Amino acid sequence: MKKIIRYFSLLIGLTASFTSLAREKISLMLDWYVNPDHAAIIVAQQKGFFEKNNLDVEIIEPADPSLPPKLVAAGKVDLAINYQPQLYQQVAEGLPLVRVGSLISSPLNSVVVLKNSNIKTLADLKGKKVGYSVSGFEDVLLDTMLRSIGLSNQDVKLVNVNWSLSPSLLTGQVDAVIGAFRNFELNQIHLEKQEGLAFFPEQYGVPVYDELILVANKNNLASKKISAFLTALEQATTYLQSHPDEAWQAFVNHKPKELNTELNQLAWKDTLPLLATKPRQLDAKRYQQMAEFMHQKGLIPKALELKDYAVELQ
Repeated sequence: MKKIIRYFSLLIGLTASFTSLAREKISLMLDWYVNPDHAAIIVAQQKGFFEKNNLDVEIIEPADPSLPPKLVAAGKVDLAINYQPQLYQQVAEGLPLVRVGSLISSPLNSVVVLKNSNIKTLADLKGKKVGYSVSGFEDVLLDTMLRSIGLSNQDVKLVNVNWSLSPSLLTGQVDAVIGAFRNFELNQIHLEKQEGLAFFPEQYGVPVYDELILVANKNNLASKKISAFLTALEQATTYLQSHPDEAWQAFVNHKPKELNTELNQLAWKDTLPLLATKPRQLDAKRYQQMAEFMHQKGLIPKALELKDYAVELQ
């Protein structure tokens, strides 16, 4: 009897080993530390959607948020989370990157003020201090929004607050901030017993874009594992929408001490409706409109052709 038990134990062990060996390894570098923006990825890992698609996924948090696309370009990781507007600049600079999927299929970026301030409309920003974290795209974003109502960046005072967006607003260092994510900073302000008011770029002359995308090295698209990754992501997103509470628990279980916070709980509810339900789907017209916008604003030397920076994998 003991021999039979040992035989079956060995057989089960070998089967598990072969299954593990059959799974293709794929590495993904996040844009920052794990947060609800990564809901579909973490749930795909925790609920076995990657495994069902024969993938062994390594999820890596970057030490520096500027590193992920560079490491994909260098062939050090397979995939990275990136930002659609930055992708055009990176490709224009010669990085061999291509968008293969979307994670958040709408803008998150916004201009945020305190609701109890005297700023009720975008026009009220005239003469006010506006905090920002990253120059370049955020400058253009704000200037475009202001120009849509007859103002420009010349009518406000830009203040670099590094990544301290909510604190600088709450302490009165600035009157408004650009670069605030509508699913995070508004909740962060709420937890400080204040309320925020957001102005959305897409309502003030900025083309709609995907905030978070997945990029791969354009020289490494032959492998089917990227397509399998996107399939797992779509399955996880469907599960998330149908079982938000169970999905939240799976998300938290990834790193209980770090992720089970009040801010993440609030952000979770605001993020789920923004997740790309069809991650591989590419809206060619929308992507080209953004390419032309980036060119018109002087952020890239010429409007790139779609095939140079984005694909829809089968």
